[in-house]
Amino acid sequence: MPTDNSEQIADWNGAMGRLWAENQREIDAVVVPFGVAALATAAPRAGERVIDVGCGCGDTTIEIARVVGEHGSVLGVDVSQPMLEVARLRTSQAGDTNLEFREGDASAAPLPAGMDLLFSRFGVMFFGEPTAAFRHLRASLRAGGRCVFVCWRTPRDNAWAMAPLAAARAAMAVAPPPADPNAPGPFAFADEARVRSLLTEAGFAGIEFRRFDQMLALGDTAHDATEYALRIGPTSRFAREMGDAHLPTIRKAVEQAFAQLAGADGRVNLVGSAWIVSATNPA
Repeated sequence: MPTDNSEQIADWNGAMGRLWAENQREIDAVVVPFGVAALATAAPRAGERVIDVGCGCGDTTIEIARVVGEHGSVLGVDVSQPMLEVARLRTSQAGDTNLEFREGDASAAPLPAGMDLLFSRFGVMFFGEPTAAFRHLRASLRAGGRCVFVCWRTPRDNAWAMAPLAAARAAMAVAPPPADPNAPGPFAFADEARVRSLLTEAGFAGIEFRRFDQMLALGDTAHDATEYALRIGPTSRFAREMGDAHLPTIRKAVEQAFAQLAGADGRVNLVGSAWIVSATNPA
């Protein structure tokens, strides 16, 4: 398992980052309920200073800036240049003056001190050294400051990701590879006991987990859902690994799987399951 974030940084500045930037509106529409639920737990207040870790295209950063108002501030940090370009463009169009976007690896980059809140929507599961990363992040919080993030639970609880991937693998007769569940990636924080241990070792207290499930609208038709899965998520990565020559076969298999899972109206809605994790800095 990598001990730094170099692989993730390369991915998010390559094809993956460009895809997320190009599909920002579509992706945000799918995951926004998880961010809303996590923000309800974080409860940012007027005048607070906040860091949005792994801010991506700035969706949650912009919302936090609206809540904290002109006397508060928000710093969005991300490793992805393509996504930060989108975030900065959205900010300039909105005229926000109380937020800043900074390119950097939040697990190690210099961060301002005395912050009230660390927040992240699906941005903390990619750390190569998570204990060290959380210890570094905690150092930016004031005493009593809060940390709230949302992360995916287990793959088996997330049909939106695994149903199309299983269909694609079956079409290619490729068995799931031996997996390290703790390796950096979307499901690295699925294990509550492990994440609780990481946060405790990093010095956090008052650690709480809340399960949050949401039906995700993947497409109005099986075809639409297939196109989404082939652009974003585990199935898209698998398709890229297999190569363009196999894309028609994978597309057909995924669309057939989605057709079987679609509702009576033809729409594809599959469950997504996440943890909303909260903790405080006691020091």
